[in-house]
Amino acid sequence: MISPKAPALALPEILPVFPLTGVLLFPGTVQLLHIFEPRYRNMVEDTLNTDGVFGMIQPFVPQQDNRPMAGAEKEKPELYSLGCAGHVEKWEKAPDGRYMIQLRGINRFRFKEELPLHRGYRRVKAVYDEFPESTLVENWHCDRKALTEALEGYGQAHGLEVQIDQVAHFSDIELVNLLGAALPFHPAEKQALLEAASIKARETVLIDLLRLGAGPSDSGSEVSSRTVN
Repeated sequence: MISPKAPALALPEILPVFPLTGVLLFPGTVQLLHIFEPRYRNMVEDTLNTDGVFGMIQPFVPQQDNRPMAGAEKEKPELYSLGCAGHVEKWEKAPDGRYMIQLRGINRFRFKEELPLHRGYRRVKAVYDEFPESTLVENWHCDRKALTEALEGYGQAHGLEVQIDQVAHFSDIELVNLLGAALPFHPAEKQALLEAASIKARETVLIDLLRLGAGPSDSGSEVSSRTVN
């Protein structure tokens, strides 16, 4: 991997955004992204040439973002008003122009105004004051017993192999944020986690979702076995 210039912690008012259904970024967490659409290759290129920061945000109505249909680049689905800005920590560009990037969450943002497209990608006028991201509160502790019990129940209901011993490797804040980002919740449920007013509120939402998910599946369909590390 190629490391970009030193992290720029300044949060840009005009923020490029990458709309992606079901993919959450929380402050302090990392997402690995494969950027292949031309418009978002442009976004990454422009980002790397400036401050290295862009935002992750979800479309309000779930989209087939990972396998876009022909002509999808012309669409502008409505976005949730709240997302998370991230800094590109590492990146690699393939010979065909695709990017593999490692994005670390910095700060949530809210927007009320979207700006005209630039080189095909979307930009918003972002406001960060509502979120002094100190969701990364030091010495904060979650209810690990309740969380791990809820996680085990969720795993059993969904055919997930939950390795509880791995939980001890994460701080409480990391654990809540990583589970919120990694587990296959509905996009609206993931958005509720992102919009939680505090890390404690996020923990409460997470445990509620795990407990609800441990009940009978609405569809009754079988879920393939996976591993949660």
